[in-house]
Amino acid sequence: MVVASGFMCLSGKSVTTNSERFQVKAFQLKLLAERKGYSPNRVFLIDMKQASGLARFAVYDLKKNRIEKNGLVTHGRCNKLWLYGRNYSNKIGSGCTSLGIYKMGASYQGKFGLAYKLHGLSSTNSNAYARYVVLHAMDCVPENSVHPSPICQSDGCPAVSPSFLKYLHAAIQLEQKPILLQVFE
Repeated sequence: MVVASGFMCLSGKSVTTNSERFQVKAFQLKLLAERKGYSPNRVFLIDMKQASGLARFAVYDLKKNRIEKNGLVTHGRCNKLWLYGRNYSNKIGSGCTSLGIYKMGASYQGKFGLAYKLHGLSSTNSNAYARYVVLHAMDCVPENSVHPSPICQSDGCPAVSPSFLKYLHAAIQLEQKPILLQVFE
C-alpha cells in the first residue's frame, strides 16, 4: 500500500474514504470560492454515493479543514412513488436530483417553512432555480443515521431534518458571502 497526497493506492487504484472524498471536494470548492468571491469559511457537500440512511450532507469548515457537522439528506424520486437507486436530471419537471455546484441563495418561507433558493452553477444543474430546487426541511427526515434503511425522498430538493436546517441557517447567517454547495457522486 502506498499513501500519496491523502489517497491510499492499492494495486495501482486510487481509493478514498468518505472523509477524504469530502476533503477533496472541499479543497476544489475553496479554490472556486477564492476565485469567484464566495464564502472562504465553509462549504456544504452532499455525497450521493452514500446511502440515504447515512449522514451524507457535510458542513465543511475550510479554515480548520474538517467536517463541522453532518446530517441526513433526501434525494429526488424522479416522479416515481419510490425511486430505487438514484437518477439525476436537470430537466424541468423531472423531480430528480441534479448533480453539480450551487450557490446558496436567499431564504424565504415556503410550503415546508424556511427554505433557501439554490442557483445552479454547473451545466448539470443550470435549471435549479427554474425547477424550484431549494434546500428545506422535511419532517420525515430523521435526525440520526437509520442505515441500512433508506429515508424519505423529495421531488428533487435536498431536504434535511428540521433541526439540521436550523443548524444550517445559523451557519449561513454567520457568513458575509454566499456559501457554495456541491452535490456529487
